[in-house]
Amino acid sequence: MSVQTEGTDTAGEPAVRKARVPASPRGDDRTFGAPSRRRAAAPYLLLLPALLATLVLLGWPLVKNGMLSFQNLNPRQLIQHLTEWNGVDNYKEVLTAEEFWRVVERSVFFTAVNVVLIMVLGTLIGLLLARLGKRMRLLLLFGLVLAWAMPVIAATTVYKWLFAQRFGVVNWVLDTLGWHSMADHNWLETQFSTFAVVTLLLVWQSIPFVAINLYAATTTIPRELYEAAALDGAGTWKGFTSVTLPFLRPFLYATTFLEVIWIFKAFPQIFAMNEGGPDHLTETLPIYAFVEGVGNQHFGLGAAISFLTIAVLLVITSYYLRMVLKQEEDEL
Repeated sequence: MSVQTEGTDTAGEPAVRKARVPASPRGDDRTFGAPSRRRAAAPYLLLLPALLATLVLLGWPLVKNGMLSFQNLNPRQLIQHLTEWNGVDNYKEVLTAEEFWRVVERSVFFTAVNVVLIMVLGTLIGLLLARLGKRMRLLLLFGLVLAWAMPVIAATTVYKWLFAQRFGVVNWVLDTLGWHSMADHNWLETQFSTFAVVTLLLVWQSIPFVAINLYAATTTIPRELYEAAALDGAGTWKGFTSVTLPFLRPFLYATTFLEVIWIFKAFPQIFAMNEGGPDHLTETLPIYAFVEGVGNQHFGLGAAISFLTIAVLLVITSYYLRMVLKQEEDEL
């Protein structure tokens, strides 16, 4: 049996050993806080390259365009390297012109019609994809992806060939079916028929995005909810409104928002089809800005129109976002 004795110092008194006080688990505030701050700043550091690229590629041209909208810039100023500031004269000239407001009304109506058609047809095809078998689903997806991947100008050229006056496939089919008066019909002769062809093109190009997006959303819906709804006696329509639609609503909101922007700023389809004709009756705001700025070489005026186009688009999207946020608040 060993007996532990306390040590003594030289004076014979017991030596008191000082217990080592353990360090605080938090440690020094500076050494503890630095990693936390680094972890908090890491997402912003990762986003920094993308933000810098956005500012350089989008922000700087937007600033230059804004400066240009306050200048009188015509071929004479370009040749002589002159900078003539004219304040808000370009905006006054645009806003007091009746043509501008007719183009705004036309652009809003054109966007609304296209977005409604795209969302309705795209949603129906997306729901169809969810119900098809594997082989038919792959076949339909393959066709949608091909339509979606076709370059815009190439697709517009194909549609011009389809609706050509003399050798178009559409006129030939209609003539074969008995409508002989359509054998030499000019589809780009009137405002309505030109917009009809452009609308068909835009809807054909946009449906794949909506359909694939909505089909992907349906794959996230738990099957147990459908089984529970069926046990409660819900039919097909009731199951759609009570199970499918609530899950798809956020995707529908986001997709509609993107389609509004896509259709409103559609430029190559309309310009390559008929250059805003006939008689400028199919010009939307992007076409109107290009014709006034580049076509007529009134670059300051075109810059002002482009900024007003952005303003109109912001008004439309802000109204839509307010509706979406109000809907979400009501659901909560």
